[in-house]
Amino acid sequence: MSGWIGLVRSLVVYWRPGRQRGLRRLYARFVGESDLVFDIGAHLGDRTAAFAALGARVVALEPQPLMARWLRRLVGRRARVTVRTEAVGSRPGVARLAISRRTPTVSTMSEEWRKGVVEAHPGFAAVRWEDSVEVTVVTLDDLVQEYGAPDFCKIDVEGYEAEVLAGLSHSLPALSVEFVAGQLDVAIACVARLDELGCYRFNVVLGEGRDFVFEPWLDAAEMRSWLDEGASGASSGDIYARSSGPDGGA
Repeated sequence: MSGWIGLVRSLVVYWRPGRQRGLRRLYARFVGESDLVFDIGAHLGDRTAAFAALGARVVALEPQPLMARWLRRLVGRRARVTVRTEAVGSRPGVARLAISRRTPTVSTMSEEWRKGVVEAHPGFAAVRWEDSVEVTVVTLDDLVQEYGAPDFCKIDVEGYEAEVLAGLSHSLPALSVEFVAGQLDVAIACVARLDELGCYRFNVVLGEGRDFVFEPWLDAAEMRSWLDEGASGASSGDIYARSSGPDGGA
């Protein structure tokens, strides 16, 4: 029963009226007609729906069985959307996904993140991961080989973001990765990996906001410094990265 409680909570949060309009406004900076998007950690597909509404072709990956079934129901029938049930990591294979029935948005494959975030983040004090399931793992390179390089890649996998980027060997035009207070080392590792892959500029959207924090966008060293200093006390958010233009701006 508690798995359904978590599902209902996610439906209320992520499919509430007006949310799609804000998401389309945010992602229109990165996604346009006929673009390709990877939605890694698609959950119930609210962002998948926004990408598709902007005209993109979307490959949405969600390994949680209950969430994946509802992802297919909510967005999987759309012509531009492909739903897959694999997880994404540094190498192909299998892994164990820890599932929180009441708060499925924090289900994760990172045992280190799961332990650390409970100790460091007050918002996770009551979270429990009661179940686990073995899932198939693919890499971003696998997905690129099958579908082509995406114009935008959203990565929200609860502390496994650096592992996802470790499975990517070429730069992409634009990406986003989630960060959470108390586990900022994961975000720092993501910035370092992207800096290895190419020349990126970085910005931040806090929480479930729609506006960028920095003007102009930051280089990798500046982004790393902001994270090292505690991310301005932010509880969570997303780091956006896009390839530098000819003028070095973003």
